[in-house]
Amino acid sequence: MIKKIQSTAVPLMTKNIDTDQIIPAQFLKAVTREGFGNKLFFAWRKDPNFVLNNKKYSGKILVAGYNFGCGSSREHAAWALSDYGFQVVISSFFADIFKNNALNNRLLTIQVKESLLQKIFHLIKNHPKTKITIDIENQKIFVPAIDLEENFEIDHYKKTCLMNGYDDIDYLISIKDKILEFEKNKNI
Repeated sequence: MIKKIQSTAVPLMTKNIDTDQIIPAQFLKAVTREGFGNKLFFAWRKDPNFVLNNKKYSGKILVAGYNFGCGSSREHAAWALSDYGFQVVISSFFADIFKNNALNNRLLTIQVKESLLQKIFHLIKNHPKTKITIDIENQKIFVPAIDLEENFEIDHYKKTCLMNGYDDIDYLISIKDKILEFEKNKNI
């Protein structure tokens, strides 16, 4: 169950990051969600200057450039981000399939205006210990260091699933009584 997330963030300012960059195709043979975190951004992590190799940046929030998750449909991308420890990705635009895969795997995607994204990047780059608070229940992002409070959109169904730790089946079980009542009244 997740209602609030408060964490520092990792700034990945690159635009148009595709799912093959997030998790290369060579690692897609596994069918369970575990073990992908150490393969996240596999090629880029060979560069000692890559942001995930920089110990001053850490946290449960990835702040990424425009058009994050483009490319092929690859649920493994969401698995890799989650397995690495990210619970939230903030960007100014997400590829639709990635966004749905992320939410289906309890990885919150928050889309913000490009101008706001740039403010957050600037702040994190200059102050890596900056805390960001994500209030899922009230659909707000808070960055106290710059006196920021911004609403974000999330599908009501996905919000319910995130807040309660549900997958699709768990959700259906949670409304079992309503389903049974509907079925009962439908046959009248």
